[in-house]
Amino acid sequence: MTILIAGLGSIGRRHLRNLLALGEKDLLLLRSHHSTLPEAELEGWPVETELERALQHKPEAVIISNPTALHLAIAIPAAEAGCHLLLEKPIADTTEGIEALRAALLKGGGKALVGYHFRFHPGLQRVAELVGAGRIGRPLSARAHWGEYLPGWHPWEDYRQGYSARKDLGGGVILTLSHPLDYLHWILGEVRAVWAFSGQLGDLEIQVEDTAEIGLRFENGALGSLHLDYNQRPPTHTLEIAGTLGTIRWDNADGVVNVFTEAQGWERLPGPEGFERNHLFLEEMRHFLEVVRGQAEPACSLEDGYQALRLALAAHRSAQQEALVTL
Repeated sequence: MTILIAGLGSIGRRHLRNLLALGEKDLLLLRSHHSTLPEAELEGWPVETELERALQHKPEAVIISNPTALHLAIAIPAAEAGCHLLLEKPIADTTEGIEALRAALLKGGGKALVGYHFRFHPGLQRVAELVGAGRIGRPLSARAHWGEYLPGWHPWEDYRQGYSARKDLGGGVILTLSHPLDYLHWILGEVRAVWAFSGQLGDLEIQVEDTAEIGLRFENGALGSLHLDYNQRPPTHTLEIAGTLGTIRWDNADGVVNVFTEAQGWERLPGPEGFERNHLFLEEMRHFLEVVRGQAEPACSLEDGYQALRLALAAHRSAQQEALVTL
């Protein structure tokens, strides 16, 4: 199986290492040579610098891990060529071109997995199971909080030049940290209205929003709120869902899920022993290979990715217009 990796920044290289760990050796790299990382890790692999030439190798799968604003320029031609796609999140910074991608996948016959890797977190999978099984009754409200310090992400480069900090590359905290928009939609269902406040509140000297507060009204009547920021130290990533019969809390720091019900009080559900962050990406890649081989359907489909993008763009629109956005 020939697999093309388009974009060799930190996430592209993580995917490369995980493919090797899973026994995949027939790899091709599509490079712009703009990466600020050392070259040694990539030595010896075949490289193309033009997509047309890369697709002439007839890869079965393409991993799209270049900056957000450049995703569709790779995804649409690759899909038309019949490739399966692992499309990093968010799928784009605009909905323009999504219909063309849908048509390209239909024409080429491939499938797309969107890289919301928190779908593969055993703690969040357990939260989804508990909510779905009615363990806390009918969900009434949800609160997600994710704050991290952007300059600490890639200490080898000027964070102000990375895609997360640049509007032209699809950056900003709402798009870059859009994982909770995906997993809240996954766990609680469709969203019907969005409001948001956002701004450049920190001292990061970037031209995109570094902080956002987002409110969600779900189709089932539940209310949600989401905090995102690029400024918080130490990092915090948590989720709490309250229902008619109890409460669920998840903390990314230790992966533990805590469940409260009147009958049992608090119950602690620890994650798998030895779990570490790369397990999310490794399981995502394992699943993608199953999708390519026709053994599984994408756990996070293009339509799932589209819904997360719609929510992120609605949050942008609400903040700009200072108005509720109905979907």
